[in-house]
Amino acid sequence: MTESLGTTAPGDSEPCRHTLARFSMPEHAHSEGVGIRRLGIPCHADGPDQLPHLTYHMGMCEDGEIQSSNDQHASVAALLTIGYGGERTSDEFLALLRRYGVKYLVDVRTKPYSKFRPEFSKEAIEILARNAGIVYVFMGDTLGGMPSDTSCYTEGKVDYTKVREMAWFKRGLDRLEHGWRSGHRLAIMCAELEPERCHRSKLVGEALFARGVVIGHIDEDGAVLNQQAVIDRVTGGQGALFDVGLTSRKRYGPAAGVDEEVA
Repeated sequence: MTESLGTTAPGDSEPCRHTLARFSMPEHAHSEGVGIRRLGIPCHADGPDQLPHLTYHMGMCEDGEIQSSNDQHASVAALLTIGYGGERTSDEFLALLRRYGVKYLVDVRTKPYSKFRPEFSKEAIEILARNAGIVYVFMGDTLGGMPSDTSCYTEGKVDYTKVREMAWFKRGLDRLEHGWRSGHRLAIMCAELEPERCHRSKLVGEALFARGVVIGHIDEDGAVLNQQAVIDRVTGGQGALFDVGLTSRKRYGPAAGVDEEVA
């Protein structure tokens, strides 16, 4: 099934950059049966529609929610990311999507096929998602981790700083941002189970965060981590002290014959 998430971001989508800070869960955000773990939400959160409403500061709101330019408070649902690796079954994968209320599954694998996990290949996961009431959208052509453009590589690794300057990548971000700001409940999917090992956090997540999009990464335990927590995993907590240039972990030629997406 093909469904458009839009091609351009709305005119009022530009964040207040001078006050923008990485979001964090407020200290008091505990309720019965729902706790905070790793700045996120555990996979046993109660209820059938538990899309995390992670919050961050655009101003100095004491309650941890967004303060918009007109000083009104709003709690916004995170744009989620998820992977499967070699351990997560398709049933577990779909159960997490349902638990967090996801309605659109956005595939950002350059090559959405796997001989090791065929149930996650494009046609198979599209059918499974549809049966679960979730729309599958392929966007690996614009947001994939192994671009065919040779100028995006530095010493064999994908240079995410270069990718973020590409018009095709920005078009992909526009679609995601438009979908999120329109209130659609989205989850980006890729192959890696741990978000810090994947371009969905280091490339797509960072680029969306820079636009003011709230990101929540479903980790290997099914908990939801915010963007800062995942980048801290990548950098060892040094990202705030140094300008850390993010790249793919492995070296490979443009759109090399790699079966799995490795970021």
